[in-house]
Amino acid sequence: MSKLINLTVFREFLKSSFAGGIILFSCVILALIVANTSLYGSVMDFLLREVGLETDNIHLKYSWLLWINDGLMAIFFLLVGLEIKREIIEGELSSVSKAVLPILAAVGGALLPAAIYFVINKDAADTAHGWGIPMATDIAFALAVITLLGNKVPASLKIFLAALAIVDDLLAILVIALFYSSGIHATYLFIALGIFAFLIILNKLGVKALWAYLIPGVFIWYFIHHSGIHATIAGVLVAMTLPTTPDEKESPLEKLEHLLTKPVNFIIIPLFAFANTLIPIHAEMVGGLTSKLGLGIIAGLIVGKSIGIFLICFIAKKLKIAQLPEGASWPQIFGVGLLGGIGFTMSIFISILSFDDAFLIEEAKFAVLIASLCAGILGYTILKLAGNSKNNLDSIS
Repeated sequence: MSKLINLTVFREFLKSSFAGGIILFSCVILALIVANTSLYGSVMDFLLREVGLETDNIHLKYSWLLWINDGLMAIFFLLVGLEIKREIIEGELSSVSKAVLPILAAVGGALLPAAIYFVINKDAADTAHGWGIPMATDIAFALAVITLLGNKVPASLKIFLAALAIVDDLLAILVIALFYSSGIHATYLFIALGIFAFLIILNKLGVKALWAYLIPGVFIWYFIHHSGIHATIAGVLVAMTLPTTPDEKESPLEKLEHLLTKPVNFIIIPLFAFANTLIPIHAEMVGGLTSKLGLGIIAGLIVGKSIGIFLICFIAKKLKIAQLPEGASWPQIFGVGLLGGIGFTMSIFISILSFDDAFLIEEAKFAVLIASLCAGILGYTILKLAGNSKNNLDSIS
C-alpha cells in the first residue's frame, strides 16, 4: 500500500509545474558536489570520450559533451521553437494587445543587461564578447519559483512571465545565430536552407505526419552543424515548419510539443545542467566574481534584468501602449523582473559559445549560478511580500 502511495505522489510531482525546476536544481547541486570530489576526473574523462561515425564523407564523431550541447540541446531548441510558434498562432503572442507588453518587457530585459555587461567589459578584449550571457531567462527555473508562491501572485502574472520568457528565448536564439556562430560554410548552409524550404512546402501542402518533418530535420541539423551556425538553430527551423491551427483540435505541432515536454524537462535539460556545471570551485574562481567578467554577468542578470523589465513596463503603461497583467502591482512586476534574472540554461549555453579559454568559461558559469540564485531568492522574496501586503489591503477593503 505504501509503495502505491509513494508511486502516486511521485506521479503527481512529475505532473506539477515546478518539478522540472526542482530536478534541474538537484542536478546542479549534484554536479557541483561531483566536481569537487575525486569523481571529477573520471566523469570528465567519460564526457570527453569521442563516439560516433567518421568516414571520408560523414563527420559525426564527437565527445559525449558535444553530443549533449549540440545534439540533445537541438531537441531543447526544437521544443522552444514549438512553444514560440504556438504562442504566436494561438497563445499570449497571438494578438497585438496580448503580445505588446511581454515583447517590450523581453526586449528591455535583454538590452539593458547586455549594455551593462558591455560597459563593464568593453576594455577587456578577452571577455568583451560575452555580452550575450546575461540576456537570457531560464523559463523552467523562473516558472518553478513563481509557482511555489501559489495564490500570492495572480495567474495573469504567471502567464506574463511565461510569455516574456518565450520572447526572451527567441531573442537569445537570434543572438546565437547572428553573433555566436563561427565562419560560415555556404554550401552546407544552402543545403540546410533547401531542406527547410522543402519542409515549408510540405506544410503548405497540408502534410501532417510528424516523421515527414523530423527525418529531414535530422539532415538540417547535420548541415547546419557543419555550416558554422550553431547546430541547435536547426531545432528552431524545424519547429517553425510544423503545422498548427488556432482551434482546440490537437495539431501536429501540439502533439510533438506534448511528446517532447517531459523528456526535455526531465532528461535533456538536467543532463545539460549536470554536464556543464561540473565546476571545481577554487579561490581564483570565487575572486572572479568581482572581475569584469563576473561583475558584468551578475550586474546584468540581477540589476539589468529587473530594471530593464520594470522600466519598459512602466513606460508602456504611462504611454498607454499596454496594460499591466490583471491584478498585478508594480512591486510584483519588479519581482517578476528579478525572476527574469535567473539566466541559467541559456546563459550557460552562451557562455560556452563566448570563450575559447576554459577558465573563462568556468568563471562565467559560476557567475551565472551565483547571479541566478540571488535573482531567484530576491524575486521570490519580493513577490511573497508584495502578495502578502496586497492580500492584507484586500482584506481591509
